[in-house]
Amino acid sequence: MGHEAQETAAEAAVDFKEVQSTERFQELRTRHRSFVFPMAIAFLLWYFAYVLLADYAVDFMSTKVWGNINVGLIMGLLQFVTTFAITGWYVSYCNRRLDPIAAEIRHGIEGHEFDKHGNPVGGAAK
Repeated sequence: MGHEAQETAAEAAVDFKEVQSTERFQELRTRHRSFVFPMAIAFLLWYFAYVLLADYAVDFMSTKVWGNINVGLIMGLLQFVTTFAITGWYVSYCNRRLDPIAAEIRHGIEGHEFDKHGNPVGGAAK
């Protein structure tokens, strides 16, 4: 019984290596990286700019905008807004550009149809 499980795991590893070498998988990986890396760099630059301004431009950051609300507080809150905006943008990007390719690859591996929620269509999965 244990021997059968080892063969199944070995077959899955071989299948994954084959899938990784396909053009569709490479396209999926390229699309993912073309979004994630630039966005991560942009967000980190924005974050470090905020930290550096808070540390070295105290007069600028303490400039009153309205009542007791200053530039530093607004920029700090914009960090949260930016995080949620990037998350929403990434989800939208995945739904449009990545998920169709991932579903196609998964269908090729598993041989099943799935709906947009990932549930098997027309019967149980293997």
